[in-house]
Amino acid sequence: MKKKYNEKTAIDIIDKVGARPEMLVQILHAFIKKFSYIDEQAIRLIAKKINLSRAEIHGVVSFYHDFRTEPTGEKVIKICQAEACQSMGSRELTKYAEKILDVNMHQTSKDMKLTLEPVYCLGNCALSPAIMIDEKVYGKVNEEKLNDLVENL
Repeated sequence: MKKKYNEKTAIDIIDKVGARPEMLVQILHAFIKKFSYIDEQAIRLIAKKINLSRAEIHGVVSFYHDFRTEPTGEKVIKICQAEACQSMGSRELTKYAEKILDVNMHQTSKDMKLTLEPVYCLGNCALSPAIMIDEKVYGKVNEEKLNDLVENL
């Protein structure tokens, strides 16, 4: 379970990773791992600690799909939307996932258990369509397999 954002933990992360501008991406990854998101307070703190502007931090956060500014659910389900997966049914799988999970793409369920996100290539094209749940990739996912995966979360 991800921890709720707090400044002391955030400062510890920055100091542990290294409070230098060239460590920004590593700092942001560490924040995502610990808190699941990077909020405005975190952006201000990081900017101050590593001597970059808030605009520079925000630019990096908004550019990379792995960084988000809202908390995620306990589990993050990513469905590949790249061409190979689309040709093997990922669009239909996405619609099915939205229906059974009762959450749209880029959203988190009301109970904060699941977040559904698109991803553009998981490197598993030979086993399309592919999904990722947290950090684990699954291939040849159809409705039945998705049901099984969701039941075992």
